[in-house]
Amino acid sequence: MRRTLSSAILAVFAVLLQLHVSMTASDPAQESFLQCLSDHSQSSLPISSVTYFPNNSSYTTVLQSYIRNLRFISSTTPKPVFIVTPTHVSHIQASIICSKIHGLEVRIRSGGHDYDGLSYVSHNPFIIIDLFKLRSINVNIEDQSAWVDSGATIDGATDIVYQWQYVADKMHEDLFIRVVVLPVNKKSHQTVKAKFVALFLGNAENLIALMDQSFPELGLSGKDCIEMSWIESVLYWSNYAIGTSLDVLLVRQPDSEKFLKKKSDYVQEPISKTGLEGIWKKMMQLRKPALTFNPYGGKMSEISESETPFPHRSGNIYKIQYSVNWKEEGVEAADQNLDRIRMIYDYMRPHVSKSPRGSYLNYRDTDLGTNSVGNVSYSEASVWATKVSLLKKPSIVISR
Repeated sequence: MRRTLSSAILAVFAVLLQLHVSMTASDPAQESFLQCLSDHSQSSLPISSVTYFPNNSSYTTVLQSYIRNLRFISSTTPKPVFIVTPTHVSHIQASIICSKIHGLEVRIRSGGHDYDGLSYVSHNPFIIIDLFKLRSINVNIEDQSAWVDSGATIDGATDIVYQWQYVADKMHEDLFIRVVVLPVNKKSHQTVKAKFVALFLGNAENLIALMDQSFPELGLSGKDCIEMSWIESVLYWSNYAIGTSLDVLLVRQPDSEKFLKKKSDYVQEPISKTGLEGIWKKMMQLRKPALTFNPYGGKMSEISESETPFPHRSGNIYKIQYSVNWKEEGVEAADQNLDRIRMIYDYMRPHVSKSPRGSYLNYRDTDLGTNSVGNVSYSEASVWATKVSLLKKPSIVISR
């Protein structure tokens, strides 16, 4: 039963259902929709208690609770006709059935990396199914400790990053080493800083021995490591200061922090030293975007592309995440920062995957293209998706 429920929920994650009849959220329409939801859900689990229309006092709070990007929290941002926060799979099923009947588009919000707001914004009449209450996790593992590299800064960024490319996807499956490259803007000069941040599932002695064998160029020693439990490493990777109380993990609705834009690429051949130097110069010129290199390989490469709904398996050395954040409000600041990240993305074209150029789907980058309003043909969709897997069902299309 547990597997059946998980499969049903994952199936909802995988598609956005676009339905094509308009509806105004007047009171009669709300009553009609609530009746539909009630008719198609279990009476023992009333869906009305987890349904929020705009006239509900909690509507705005629920809507904004998981919006992390200030670009999509303005008064002009399109709002859903209503929000459902299901506590049971029947609530999801009822919401989709009734949305189809009433001609509403469905947006699924489940956390993750929805940087461009596609899980909670649409220019067509829509609803949000917010899955934040479906969060039970059953874990049964032996007590282990995690060793986290404290993130040493390397002056010779080019040489060390160049070498990292040749070992990143071949290291032990219990070791993950990420590289974060940041422009450093000082009055006297400009440079870039490369930080190597790692997670190792084991003890320090084994980690250092492993690094001496597979990546001695980093020069790792015991003083570079911090011992912590696995749950404490979750805080570390969430950018909390070491020593922060674990209680912060119980705060599920942090405030929106910043305006942001993120993009992605895949690297399948190591970038040359000359290529890396050119990237550093471009970053210094633009002053703002940061690059994060996340290695693949390991367990990732052992699983075939067809085994799970994740195509980025073997053949990719690492993924690049481009990111730019800003706090200034207004169109001018937004345009400047969006231009910066798009320029570094365009500059990277010779160094990343080709024919087609790959991108991580879950980062939801609308620069790659979106469907127009209404029915969309394969030829139109192929602008942003060279490879499309289309599951044909009556009145259902895949929306982006």
